[in-house]
This record gives sequence, structure tokens and C-alpha cells, in this order.
Amino acid sequence: MADEPLVLGIETSCDETGVGVVRGTTLLADAIASSVDEHARFGGVVPEVASRAHLEAMVPTIERALKEAGVSPRDLDGIAVTAGPGLAGALLVGVSAAKAYAYALGKPLYGVNHLASHICVDQLEHGALPEPTMALLVSGGHSSLLLSTDITSDVRPMGATIDDAAGEAFDKIARVLNLGFPGGPVIDRYAKEGDPSAIAFPRGLTGPRDPAYDFSFSGLKTAVARWIEAKRAAGEDVPVRDVAASFQEAVVDVLTRKAVRACKDQGVDHLMIGGGVAANSRLRALAQERCEAAGIRLRVPRPKLCTDNGAMVAALGAEMVARNRAASDWDLSADSSLPVTDPHVPGHAHTHTHTHDHVHEVSKENLYS
Repeated sequence: MADEPLVLGIETSCDETGVGVVRGTTLLADAIASSVDEHARFGGVVPEVASRAHLEAMVPTIERALKEAGVSPRDLDGIAVTAGPGLAGALLVGVSAAKAYAYALGKPLYGVNHLASHICVDQLEHGALPEPTMALLVSGGHSSLLLSTDITSDVRPMGATIDDAAGEAFDKIARVLNLGFPGGPVIDRYAKEGDPSAIAFPRGLTGPRDPAYDFSFSGLKTAVARWIEAKRAAGEDVPVRDVAASFQEAVVDVLTRKAVRACKDQGVDHLMIGGGVAANSRLRALAQERCEAAGIRLRVPRPKLCTDNGAMVAALGAEMVARNRAASDWDLSADSSLPVTDPHVPGHAHTHTHTHDHVHEVSKENLYS
């Protein structure tokens, strides 16, 4: 146990300051400071507000995670941070903090991919990821189908969102229904009391000539909004629960159908679902049902690990250390559109100068003596 890599992970891609501590595939701490309440009055995430909130929350959240894990910063084998994709300003806060801690402690720095982290977090719940694994990632910014043969070096995009991601559609329909923000949890709650077959909403990109693994939810979002507007214009009550249930069914029907199809086509017998929308109860239930029918093993982390968190970044960082992947350079930068084909941002082949190493040693002594 003790010889497994101990890694601290920092996640600031959106509105949550997440710090996790992981030893191997064991979660020791998962501390989160959310700024969601500060964005609620705007009906969506405001990048500048998110960045400022990360700045304020960063040091206390790191200290809370280390305390919860019962480890000293000196014990760490590395520091991992989300380098992208995400909001540029928010990412910069996390990357800057990770560099400062890694530099002061003399520890290797690993800039990792947000999407690959969402896949890797499942190791904390269900053990090592089978290789290959098909992953369906569904969140506010992404709806992606990814094939991972090695989570540290080989993640291939199979399909992605052409327009609105599933999470965005949930937020927008919740807004039209006046249910507040964020939309995912509240629509899930109302849908439980509604009839999913009450209204026949469209299933985007499911025709014979459509891309097999890509997603589109803007047509569905427009159809639902127009249906609601027509009811209101006619002076009729909008059956909120039935609308929520029918809309949700249309989304999860398409997501699970395409994911199972991708597994069958690629001969992969494991499907992992991650991202914030993976916390949706209907998505989990329908995925289970369809995977069982197709002989596919479904892996979904508990809801708290599906939303953005530091544990997932630490999990991927620990895997990087365990597999001896190259650490990132000190000039690591945030990349708001980092492609999923780059699970991490390795350093260049050059070695640091002797002077740099000397400065590094001095700074360590000064800051953590």
C-alpha cells in the first residue's frame, strides 16, 4: 500500500475548486469548494466570477484535503492539475497553484486532461480500468464517446457533440420551465413524477445516414422550448413533470443507444459513464438495462465522483506516476481546448539547467523547512 504513488490533484476547469488526494487507486480526500450559488443569479457560469472564486478557495481547499487525507505535503509523489479543456482563466488559477506547490516541494508536476480524468476516476470506485474501455462522458460542456486503451497515453474520440452538450440542454430547458440553475438535478427530480412517454420529443442524429456516434441536442432543446411556448400561448398549464420526464428520456435514450452501439461495433465489453450528467438517475438505470441486454459490463462512479472534482485529477496523476510517464515542464500552460487525444501534457526532452535545480532546492528549504 505505502509504495503506491501518493498524488494531490487540483481541478479548476469550471466553477468548482476541487482538490483530491489519492494513493494508487485509493481515495484519501476529496475536498470541493463550489461557486455555483454565485452563478445561479446569472443562469449560467460566468468565467470571471469562477476565476475569482478559485483564487479565494484554492489554499484553504488544498489545506483541507491534506488534513482530511492525514498526509504532509512532503509525503506527496507528485502534483497533478487539470491543464484543459475548460475556462481559460479558471484553468490558469489551478495550473499556477499546482506549479507553485510542486516547485516549492520539489515534486514532479503533471498537467492532465479533464476528460481523461473523468474516465480515470472510476478506478477509485471499481479498481483498475479494463483496457480497452469505452467511455461515455456527459457534462455541461461535453457529450463524448471515447475509446481508451491506455488512460495515460491513448484515448481516441469516437463521437462528440456537434452543438449543445447534454448538460447545456438540461440547463436551458430548466430555465424555460423556470426551475432554476443548475438544470440537471432539478429536471431529474421533477421527471421522477412525470410520464416519459407523455410527449414525443425528437431524438437527434439517430437516422440511418446520421453519424453513428455523434450527438446533437440543439434540435431537441428547440422542440421542447417551442412545445412549452405553444402551451403558454394557448393559455394552458404546462405539465412540468411530464415535460421534464419526456425531455430527459429523449436525451438518455440517444446517449445510451449510441454508447451500446459503439461498444458492439468496436468489440468492447466494458462501458464507463462519467461527467456531471452521469449522476442522472434515469441515465444510470437505462444504461444498466441496455448494457445487461447486450452483455456489456457497466461502470458508473458514485454521483459525487461524476461531477468535477480533484479526486479524478489525482487518480490520473497517480496513474501517470505508476506508469513512469514524463512529468510536465515548469512552462506548462492552461489550454482551454486541450484535445482528449492528449491525456497529459508531458515535458520536453531537455533537462533543466544546474542553476534551475539549485534555485529549486533553495526554494524548497525556504518554503517547507
